[in-house]
Amino acid sequence: MKVRGIQLSGMKGSGALLILFTLCVVAHASPTLKQIGPGLYAYISDNDGSANSTFLVGKEAILVVDTGVDAKEGGKLLAAIRGVSNLPVKYIVNTHYHPDHQGGNSVVGPDAVVISTDWTRNRMISMARAHPALNVPRLTFSEALTVHLDPYIAKVYFPGKAHTSGDALVYFPEQHAIATGDLFLTRSSPAMDEGSVKSWIRALDQVLDLPVEAIVPGHFELAGKPELQRFRDYLKDLYLQVQTMHDKGATVEAVRRNIHMEKYSDFRQYPKYEATFADNAETVYHQLQQQ
Repeated sequence: MKVRGIQLSGMKGSGALLILFTLCVVAHASPTLKQIGPGLYAYISDNDGSANSTFLVGKEAILVVDTGVDAKEGGKLLAAIRGVSNLPVKYIVNTHYHPDHQGGNSVVGPDAVVISTDWTRNRMISMARAHPALNVPRLTFSEALTVHLDPYIAKVYFPGKAHTSGDALVYFPEQHAIATGDLFLTRSSPAMDEGSVKSWIRALDQVLDLPVEAIVPGHFELAGKPELQRFRDYLKDLYLQVQTMHDKGATVEAVRRNIHMEKYSDFRQYPKYEATFADNAETVYHQLQQQ
């Protein structure tokens, strides 16, 4: 069925790298909205250039995780939210600073309290000099905070450097669900910003230890633990291969040429935006050089 143009299913009642996925690449016929727990919904964007979102509906207000790349995508998300509830959007969590995750803030929740890590806010302040319309976070944290949206809670935490140096994960314990931002992409080679692949693997191990069933990735299809495990294994396999070659004195060019990722051949690749197996290998190489 459809509500306001949104396809519903399962309802129960720095440089080019920094703008990865901000170009519009249509992948699906329409956005998908799926209820993944009591009061909790996953919004899977129909635009690969715009992030997925998650929203939690409490008794008096709504919390949204990520809002899409721009006003248009934010409007589509808001229409999906309004198909479920007319309560005010009181909180927005931006998982990181990339435009495709926070460009719809002012549309989705013009009066909302925007939440991020300290690092993400500082980066967004720098970006706001060139883009004054940015809705810079007003509430930040260094380790973790809990948002009480009675009768539910959302646990927002910084897992350590990973995709960027200031990622946030949002865990919904009552619903056994988590929103990962770009720490996880379903069947895709990720972009790698100013983060740490070594720490990133640890962060995903911690998520895998949680009692989660629904995992909302930064982009692409809604997933569960098997998909997250495979993405984590990709990062681990890549890291170990690069580390072995690096320790033997291989050049970065040799590393790019000689990684073997055949078992992940179904992963999406975005060479134009430095999101391929070889690009990821080069990032790991440079991180090892800095240790």
